[in-house]
Amino acid sequence: MNPDTPLSPRPLHHLSDVRHRVLTSRQLREHGVPGAAVTERCRPGGPWQQLLPGVFLLRTGPATSEERLHAALLYTVPRTQGPPAQPGPGTATAAARAAAGDPYGEAMITGPAALALHRFTSVPPLLSLDRIDVLVPRTRRLRTTGFVRLVRAPALPQARRLTGIPVAPVPRAVADTVAQLTDAAAVRRVLTEAVRGGHCEAAAVVRELTRARLLGREHVTEAVDALLTESRAVAEGRLYDLVREHRLPAPLWNVDLRLPGGPHLGRVDAFWPEHSVALEIDSRAPQEDDEALWSEQYRKREHLERLGITVVHVTPKKLRDTPEQQAAVVRTALMASADRDPAAYLVVLPR
Repeated sequence: MNPDTPLSPRPLHHLSDVRHRVLTSRQLREHGVPGAAVTERCRPGGPWQQLLPGVFLLRTGPATSEERLHAALLYTVPRTQGPPAQPGPGTATAAARAAAGDPYGEAMITGPAALALHRFTSVPPLLSLDRIDVLVPRTRRLRTTGFVRLVRAPALPQARRLTGIPVAPVPRAVADTVAQLTDAAAVRRVLTEAVRGGHCEAAAVVRELTRARLLGREHVTEAVDALLTESRAVAEGRLYDLVREHRLPAPLWNVDLRLPGGPHLGRVDAFWPEHSVALEIDSRAPQEDDEALWSEQYRKREHLERLGITVVHVTPKKLRDTPEQQAAVVRTALMASADRDPAAYLVVLPR
């Protein structure tokens, strides 16, 4: 008996259609197909073909986009079952996830292929992509090969399941896509679709681009500036709608606040002078390690509140997802002004 042949082969009929067609050498052994038989069937003119090292398509003809995605993920699965590694906090090992019924372990599709699965039109369709990016832990000892490009990370995000495929969240997929683009217009198209299409907020994209150290590239920085400008315009439009639809008192829009004859206190997006309430849209959330930006925002808020001004902060995401709640926050701040001491006199200038 061939030592590669299991004593009790597992039947193939329990697999889904694509998982029936694309299998690893290890899976084939588990189903009773020894290595020699696989080699024979993959010879020229044979009924099978090898898509990637250790990954086979059990038919002839070009692979479909679904088969290529499945093969790319299977390529990252460990070839042999060793002793399970100790998982870190909140992290499952590939072996543990495979044991739980996930055939792909920790790997997930990222880059242009992920955006195509998220239905982006600013990237080529799946079948037109020469390579499929797969996000894997940094510790995996694998090499980029064939149509698979490996993207390594010390910590992986929570994948989303799209058509049964684990896919990186949009901000991460955008960053991995932008890392490959050298054309400024192409970068702008991807960033704009991410935000304008409602896939994510601009701040989330900026965080991922910062993490990937891409903001030092001039064409990326220019695209990000345009993205943030558009994101702020969209958020301001939602704020106008919120005030109108929830019948809040009309504020003074987009003004500078100053002390009489004194220093500039800062810009705010809306100001209710009768109630001493200011509102700011945090369209570009600062990074936790950006101490200068955090300090500037904190000083501005602290200074205004010492002068008796209540400062309300909202984000574009909150304006989009929970406008009723944000309107209630503003209304509460306006109503509470009657119980506060009068604020300092300020000079209000249009900006």
